[in-house]
Amino acid sequence: MGYFIEVTAAQLGKIPAGFVQRQSMAGATRFSTAELAELETKIASAGERALELEVELFEELRQEVLAVGSVIAATAAALAELDVAAGLAALAVEQLYVRPQVDDGTSFFVRGGRHPVVEQALARGQAAFVANDCALEAENALWLLTGPNMAGKSTFLRQNALIAVLAQMGSFVPAADARIGVVDRLFSRVGAADDLARGRSTFMVEMVETAGILNLAGPHSLVILDEIGRGTATYDGLSLAWAVVEHLHEVNRCRALFATHYHELTALAARLPRLACHTLRVKEWRGEVVFLHEVTAGTADRSYGIHVARLAGLPEAVLRRAEEVLHRLEEGEARSAPARLAEDLPLFAVLRRAPPPSAHEAVSAASVVEEILRGVDPDALTPRDALELVYRLKKCLVEAVAPAHMTERPTVKR
Repeated sequence: MGYFIEVTAAQLGKIPAGFVQRQSMAGATRFSTAELAELETKIASAGERALELEVELFEELRQEVLAVGSVIAATAAALAELDVAAGLAALAVEQLYVRPQVDDGTSFFVRGGRHPVVEQALARGQAAFVANDCALEAENALWLLTGPNMAGKSTFLRQNALIAVLAQMGSFVPAADARIGVVDRLFSRVGAADDLARGRSTFMVEMVETAGILNLAGPHSLVILDEIGRGTATYDGLSLAWAVVEHLHEVNRCRALFATHYHELTALAARLPRLACHTLRVKEWRGEVVFLHEVTAGTADRSYGIHVARLAGLPEAVLRRAEEVLHRLEEGEARSAPARLAEDLPLFAVLRRAPPPSAHEAVSAASVVEEILRGVDPDALTPRDALELVYRLKKCLVEAVAPAHMTERPTVKR
């Protein structure tokens, strides 16, 4: 019906001229007027007219902005830079950040480094962040970081990567002192994630990212690796982590932090001169484990995984059974096997493979063997005599070849 004037039956005689009847009902009559009809039309079209006016005004503003677009863009860019610089400056003052020394070297020295995000989260809970040093110098550019779960290995890795990023973007850094050689690439392999849409499992994603690091990292790169090889069988993972550490040390020769629960890898420190072992300190007190979150030189002997499982709320029966199984495993001989691997497994055995014997050495060995065989009657040999003959021939071959190429230590070219 729209807008109307409703008049009861008792008041119909008082209707002035110009009222137009629109509807009759039992107890009332509805009327309209020319003015009311005009007002109704204006109200009905007000929304459309308002939208038209907004479009007109916006178009006028758009044309004015386009006319001075370059000036506005330059102003916005300047304001953005000022905003970032002012924000970083305020942060540096409030959180006691320090100005880093950035040079063209390959050192990475941070004294009293802190994680900028974790530190703020702890501050809200009235807890202090434990600062740690990191010194990736030429003689120990590769750190092997062991320690318990929940002790702070991942935090330590990430905080140093963030410090490198902050230093190279022109910011002060959360540390007491910092001297950082320019990082041409920063590589990170942390966390666990899959890519099922592309048919990649969690372990496959880990290996793909690790492959990218090993193929691209150079002497000026910074690499952080967290728990390489954890997504497969124990010895598969240990073998991969072992080979990755060797490759980083011998081929990439980059600054790297390698966190792992494979404590067997610490045996590599005796073989790799640029590898330094560090660990996160813990304290056992009254049957409980206290995480000190302090990085110190040395190695960890336990991961305290069962303790972390207890904190997570696993049933006590499961925890007791896990402790029993762990005790049995630690008593077995399998525990010492990987430790012996460092002595038994040559570093980069493929590169150090002995060269084949020379033609002269082969002829000499063949001559000795021929002389022995000429005096042998095969039909008269007993099984024992035949076995002794094989050992004798083998000894002749080894003695003829060994002095020339097996006693000399081959060199590995980088």
